[in-house]
Amino acid sequence: MRELGIIADGAVLIRDGLIQEVGPSRRVEALTEARNADEISAIGRVVLPGFVDCHTHPVAGPVRPFEDSREPPPETYWKTIQQTSQRTLETQGLRLLEDFVRHGTTTIEAKSGFGMTERGELKILRTHAALNRRTSMLASTFMATRWRPSESSTGEYIEWVCSHLLPVIKRRRLAEFADIYCDRDLFSVDQVRRYFSVAKQLGFTPKMHAGQAANIGAVPEAVRFGAASVDHAVFVSDDDVRMLAACDTIATLLAGPVFFTGTGRYPPARRLIDGGAAVALATNYNPHTSPSHNMQMMIALACRKMGMTVAEAISAATINGAHALRRSARLGSLEHGKAADLIVLAISDYREIPHHFGVNLVDMTLRRGQVVYRRSEVRWPAP
Repeated sequence: MRELGIIADGAVLIRDGLIQEVGPSRRVEALTEARNADEISAIGRVVLPGFVDCHTHPVAGPVRPFEDSREPPPETYWKTIQQTSQRTLETQGLRLLEDFVRHGTTTIEAKSGFGMTERGELKILRTHAALNRRTSMLASTFMATRWRPSESSTGEYIEWVCSHLLPVIKRRRLAEFADIYCDRDLFSVDQVRRYFSVAKQLGFTPKMHAGQAANIGAVPEAVRFGAASVDHAVFVSDDDVRMLAACDTIATLLAGPVFFTGTGRYPPARRLIDGGAAVALATNYNPHTSPSHNMQMMIALACRKMGMTVAEAISAATINGAHALRRSARLGSLEHGKAADLIVLAISDYREIPHHFGVNLVDMTLRRGQVVYRRSEVRWPAP
């Protein structure tokens, strides 16, 4: 994670939305294919792969009022989603995705989980699909959470999801991943085993929320089912770390909610990395506990609060995020044949990123080789 493959005075040659060549400017500019290319100058700037935010909830109800620190009841989100038209949800979601892009994120995982009912969850997933048709930057995930029908036990809820909701979602092609919250006072390991068994039979890739509040033995189950990621992973054992180090499951660490709520503790990034586990960073964007879409802020928190080096944090925010979404073959690094998703930062050294707390350093964002965001100029009035 510390090997960034830095190229001083480098260049990237892009054609048809894909990276054709990466290397020293003198060599790339001498290529026949580069002779008639349009040139974008990044002199004095850092160029990175676009951030891959592998854990967000972009359709999740209203932002919590700043003056009120109390947790809103679950019905707040459900009612808002139910009462808001599909078109309005799409408009709000597109505005949010534009903010992600402005801050350098070019791919996100969009999770459901705040709909509470079948109607609400399907509405969220349909919104994901509509946004993806417009932007192609979402990986959609159905999330089984604690927001369950009040008249049902957790066991009854899991059986309903497995026998009814997952097949409906698969038939309508509304999600690629199936996630579940396995933690204290939520779903048990046995219930997760049942959920993952059905999800894999239907063709979903499993993911898991685990170890946020306690360690109840969830990580071994995630590894056994080949989960793409275990998210939060605050409470992990030495055996958990060894298992993660020996498999392809990514530990996705979420500093945003810890910082914003001021409660709990930060994930043990240093322990996981030193133990050989692959670590990703994500914002966990949601309007309740982590209303931030700035991956640069997550890098700063990772370096200041979780003991990560800047190089490790950048790897975690790009290529390892792509691994957590099973997209590393085409995203997450600047390599031949990959999608030309990249960002230009207004700094001359990548190690400056965590020194700018909460600041947006992005001058330009490219997706599939097209400039989709460029920092606007400041226009001073005439004296």
